[in-house]
Amino acid sequence: MLSAYGYAVLSPAAVSQWAGCELAALEALSPSWNDMPPDGYLKDGGRYRHRRHSCFVLRDGAVEQVAHRAHWQPVEYNALHGGMQRWFEPMELGTVAAPAWKQLLLALGQTAGALFGTGAQTPWYAEAHQFRIDTADGIGRPTPEGAHRDGVDLVAVFLVGRERIRGGETRVFDAAGPQGVRFTLTEPWSVMLLDDARMIHESTPILPQSEQGGWRDTLVVTLRRGGFQGSDAA
Repeated sequence: MLSAYGYAVLSPAAVSQWAGCELAALEALSPSWNDMPPDGYLKDGGRYRHRRHSCFVLRDGAVEQVAHRAHWQPVEYNALHGGMQRWFEPMELGTVAAPAWKQLLLALGQTAGALFGTGAQTPWYAEAHQFRIDTADGIGRPTPEGAHRDGVDLVAVFLVGRERIRGGETRVFDAAGPQGVRFTLTEPWSVMLLDDARMIHESTPILPQSEQGGWRDTLVVTLRRGGFQGSDAA
C-alpha cells in the first residue's frame, strides 16, 4: 500500500510484527510522554504543544544517536516555523536506550530502503519528535502550519495515546492531484507511513470532551537521505 498509494496505516498488532517486538515493549515507552517541556517556538502564541527531539543515523542494521542538534525546516515546507533554528530538549536516555526503540527505528530504515531501493549501507538520517498536544487553553493544534510536506523521504506518525478529546483527524492528500483520504488514529501504537514527496498531510485541531481537558500524544519520525535537513544551514 505504501508503494502503491504513497501512504499506509498499520494497526498496533501489525506494528508489533513489523518492528519485531512485543506490543507491551512499545507501550512501556509511553510514560515518557508525561514529562515533556513546552514548545517555546509557537508563533501563534499557543501553549498547547510539548515536545522533545533527538536525531539518529541508521546504517548497516545499527542505530547511532548523534550529538544534539537544532530542528530546522525551510519555509518552503513550513511557512509558519520554517527558517528557524529550533532547539528542543532531547529525548530521555531511558527511552532511546530501550530495545524497542532501536527495533522501531530499524524497521523504519528497512521500510525506507525497500521503498526507495537503497542498499543496506545507505545511511538514513532520522529525526524523532515526541509531541503532546493538550487542550489546556480550549483547543490544541497538532499541525499549526496546516497541510504540508516535511521535506524528507519517509514520515511515520505513531499515535501513542489520546485522552478525553475529539478531533485530531488525519488528512492525507496526493501532492500531484485532488485525491485524498481522512481517518482518525485511535489505537495506541498504530502508525501512518507516508512517502513525503508524494503526499501532503495534516491533523485537525483537538477539543476537550470534559472539563478536565485532554491530550493527544504522537511520535513523529522522519527519514532522509543525504544528511539532516538544515545541515548546510546549521
